[in-house]
Amino acid sequence: MSRMRQENEKILIVDDEPNIRTILSRHLTKVGHPCTIAENAQRAMDLLETDPHGLVITDIRMPGRDGVWLLQAVKARWPDTAVLMITALDDSQIAINCLKLGAYDYLIKPLHLEEVTLATQSALEKRHLVIENKSYQEELETKVIERTAKLQDALDALELNYDNTLEALVAALDAREHETGNHSKRVAQYTVLLSDSLGIPDTDRQEIYRGAFLHDIGKIGVSDIILLKPGKLTAEEWDEMRRHPSIGYDILKQIGFLGAAVKMVFSHHERFDGQGYPKGLRGEEIPLGARIFSVADAFDTMTTDRPYRKALTAQAARDEILRCSGSQFDPRVVETFLKITEKDWQEVQKKIANRHPQR
Repeated sequence: MSRMRQENEKILIVDDEPNIRTILSRHLTKVGHPCTIAENAQRAMDLLETDPHGLVITDIRMPGRDGVWLLQAVKARWPDTAVLMITALDDSQIAINCLKLGAYDYLIKPLHLEEVTLATQSALEKRHLVIENKSYQEELETKVIERTAKLQDALDALELNYDNTLEALVAALDAREHETGNHSKRVAQYTVLLSDSLGIPDTDRQEIYRGAFLHDIGKIGVSDIILLKPGKLTAEEWDEMRRHPSIGYDILKQIGFLGAAVKMVFSHHERFDGQGYPKGLRGEEIPLGARIFSVADAFDTMTTDRPYRKALTAQAARDEILRCSGSQFDPRVVETFLKITEKDWQEVQKKIANRHPQR
């Protein structure tokens, strides 16, 4: 802060003795500081309310409210205002206590004007340094907030680009299996519907949606001969098909924001009774998202045409899912699934069909 700005700072002199007020005011005005005077603490507060000052020089002992009260009131109302205390020699301990309350320094009577000048300039310099540091800190915090927001925008954009890329890839996979168009979209939306019914928190639903949407991405590594075969697969072909959860995991594991979705991709063919793959997980060892997804996936798989069979009715699919409760599926998820009406499932199908018309 420039010396000129320090000299333009107003100083309020508070003392019940007129001579001290006059001497200090004349001297400090002569060295470049406009001064205001007040005969008591209350008058000082009234002046400060209408005309803030950079520095208050106040006597400690005054009739009525004393200088200690004024110090506390000023610091509470204007924390950046500097305060110098004037004290008699026998009040020095009180003055020291005032330092703990926020006073910058104290002057002992009889006053020496050179000491008053030095203490005044030092107090104002410190005041301006504190204000500059605070301003710098606020500016720095603002920049941090702005840059954090920009970084978050960049991350959101990157995440959106990832999502768009993955969506295009999944759409290509769905198109590859000609009779299952929009399978991944339907299963993802069915999984969200089930998650809502189970009371899954919003933050987890996004991860579950992504896991369901990307569940078959590992089929990139499966031959068309196996994937599109109209009849039953041989044992060797099944071994190849069962690799797709691991392939999907390997593809997605480096994409940090997918998090729990990757685990769901890896475990979406696990069974509640432990007879699934690739790890043979059982019960709650299987991620909840995968347990929800497996019911949604089975429902869509059974109610759409496949290369190896025609679609079942919704009721037949529901009966089969109920039959497999506790073996293939989590009973709690099945119970919730059965409470969802066929009309609700059809609404999801319509939304997806309208958004992604078949070509």
